[in-house]
Amino acid sequence: MPKLGAEPIRKAALINATISTVGRAGSLDVTVAQIAREAGMSTALAHHYFGSKERMFLAAMRHILSQYRETTSIALKSARNPRERLRAIVGASFDRIHFEHETIAAWLSFYALALVDAEAARLLRVYHRRLQSNLLVALRPLVGDAADSTARTMGALIDGVYLRAALADEYDGPAAERLTLDYLEKVLP
Repeated sequence: MPKLGAEPIRKAALINATISTVGRAGSLDVTVAQIAREAGMSTALAHHYFGSKERMFLAAMRHILSQYRETTSIALKSARNPRERLRAIVGASFDRIHFEHETIAAWLSFYALALVDAEAARLLRVYHRRLQSNLLVALRPLVGDAADSTARTMGALIDGVYLRAALADEYDGPAAERLTLDYLEKVLP
């Protein structure tokens, strides 16, 4: 007889184990057995909940993306005008939580998986669209018709600067944030 309420707890444990295991390996070159062992459960139970390593990893990325969405949401609550909204988005993008070793490894693996997996590619598009949408809301009152191209450039800059900062020897989110905000100040009227 299954334990009532155990499923969400077990799924969360498997998601955290996936992030940890991928983080240690630095890639998706891990097995369901390794992930299950990290979570303290059987391989069969891991397969029961997710079906495959890729589905486990996508659930882990949804978790990471929801952390990003929450960080951004909290930062946006205190923004009183479009410029502050832009600073909040940039600040949330370079928050320390996104620079944990396991999270960085998951993002790098996620980008690689998105090249060959339709569901990963769809999830990556969702992330890009949300970032674009958040940037557009702040940029439209400031740059008008140039908002779309400026938002695309800002999104690419945030992702690129994040990758460079993430791959550096130590966390320097504030420097990455300053670099991105410096560009923003150059393009805003």
